[in-house]
Amino acid sequence: MAERSTAAVDVADNSGDEPLTAQADQSTADGVANNRERETDSDEAQGSPTSEDSGKASPPELHSGHKLARRYRLEECVTRLDGFSSWRAVDEKLRRAVGVHILPADHSRARSVLAAARSSALLGDPRFVQVLDAVEDNDIVYVVHEWLPDATELTALLASGPLEVYDAYQMVSQVAGAMAAAHREGLAHLRLSPTAVLRTSTGQWRIRGLAVNAALRGISSDTPQRTDTEAIGALLYATLTQRWPYESDAHGLAGLPKDIGLIPPDQVRAGVHRGLSELAMRALANDGATASRHESPCTTPEELVKAIGEMPRIRPPEPAYTAPPAYQRTAYQQGAYGRPAPHPGATQPVQTPPPPLQSRTGKALKWSVSALLIAALGLGSWQLADAIMERGGKADDQNQTQTTDGDDDKSPKVPVAGKPVPIVDARDFDPFGDQSEKPSEIKNVYDNSTSTYWQTDYYFSSDFGRLKSGVGVVVDLGKVQQVGKVTVSFVGSTSVELRSASKEATAGPTSFDEYRKVAEGSGTTVELKPGKTLQSRYLLVWLTDLPMQSDGQWRGRLTDIKVTS
Repeated sequence: MAERSTAAVDVADNSGDEPLTAQADQSTADGVANNRERETDSDEAQGSPTSEDSGKASPPELHSGHKLARRYRLEECVTRLDGFSSWRAVDEKLRRAVGVHILPADHSRARSVLAAARSSALLGDPRFVQVLDAVEDNDIVYVVHEWLPDATELTALLASGPLEVYDAYQMVSQVAGAMAAAHREGLAHLRLSPTAVLRTSTGQWRIRGLAVNAALRGISSDTPQRTDTEAIGALLYATLTQRWPYESDAHGLAGLPKDIGLIPPDQVRAGVHRGLSELAMRALANDGATASRHESPCTTPEELVKAIGEMPRIRPPEPAYTAPPAYQRTAYQQGAYGRPAPHPGATQPVQTPPPPLQSRTGKALKWSVSALLIAALGLGSWQLADAIMERGGKADDQNQTQTTDGDDDKSPKVPVAGKPVPIVDARDFDPFGDQSEKPSEIKNVYDNSTSTYWQTDYYFSSDFGRLKSGVGVVVDLGKVQQVGKVTVSFVGSTSVELRSASKEATAGPTSFDEYRKVAEGSGTTVELKPGKTLQSRYLLVWLTDLPMQSDGQWRGRLTDIKVTS
């Protein structure tokens, strides 16, 4: 796909596919929203494209308490710049906080802002702060977006120091993956900075202002993919060093010393991860101007995602072990209960305990125990000899041939185990979501090919972004069958449960509660064996924990299901 700026909405896409900007001809619908955000609107010194003349129009006279569309009540103005303003507001219909950008309808950038907002909304990628509405209403244009109260800007995180290695790795993986997905649809950001990247309370990274922030400021670029890739490199550089990789200070971070050029992060600060340091330099490189020890530069987010995938995966740190407090004996256990406390500095005499069992009673007890032990040994020896004699008398019986009568053919026959059971049909199963999960790919799970797969949608985390407990595939065996084992294969280690419908079910149940769990496991190839005899026609392969794929997205990929009796 040819590169282009999303701030300009009339540029053709060379891919042949209809770009999202061409589809954005109507207001978007509301979605889920939450956000604490306050954008810093000073121009960052990151070598980013310059702003055009805004052709400023007078901003509408708005105030706290003003309502848009009798629904969005403005609460607090957080930005007023270049003829537009940004507000924290309340959606009174859905009772949630939202953010709103407002500018006059006759503003020179009003059309670009509307088109960019609608394009971003059509992308629908949950890694971006979502645009919820984009409207032209009489004399104003406004864009409504999510407001995340549990999110923290990267700027605030860096104020206390560089990020840990694992956090920096997660940030660059998720941001690069999200921007690669946006550029595949012809969308660019052009204003990626620490104020545009947020970390939620669950540890997921989200990007705000896709296309819209650049359109609001009239920013464009002839090489938008290169611009966004260098911005991601600057973000990674800052997280590793707590320094901005240019000479000018920006975002509360000190710039690099003048006249030394761009030096690798591991030369700025000791202990920086070598692989991430090289990755930052590859993303920041201009026309391949990197140190000789670095590989070729990454000029697109897609190339950056590929480079991250080729790195050894960085594991999360082990939780710190906290030793339990030393066990303190009570005064009673120490033998001091009921005694006067010793005077400080006084040495207490240590009493020597008397020798054990030296009294007349103790001696009698010792003789009694000795006699019992002798009697027990004698009895045990006699029983052992008697058992040996009995075995000798029966030794000849062991050589006799056992014969059977003719009734063996009446004994119940055991079915042969391990016989393949064919799968007649399958369907996707998403009872806790929108009821659909990639149905067009479902036949790939029983086509006897491991090169094809059915995959889930992508999520913010392995637990489906905490949106649902799982998704799965319902397998139809055609009739009630004996099920001894179900083998499932995945791309990436995946946690899975095997659930079964009642054998009386004549049609595939549509309720999750109608399937009972009979086995579970995790891995890339998982054998699910029910604990007892199972007969059923409908089986549910239920995914409960997803792996991160090479593109940095959390999603499940199921390549094959085999059922045996």
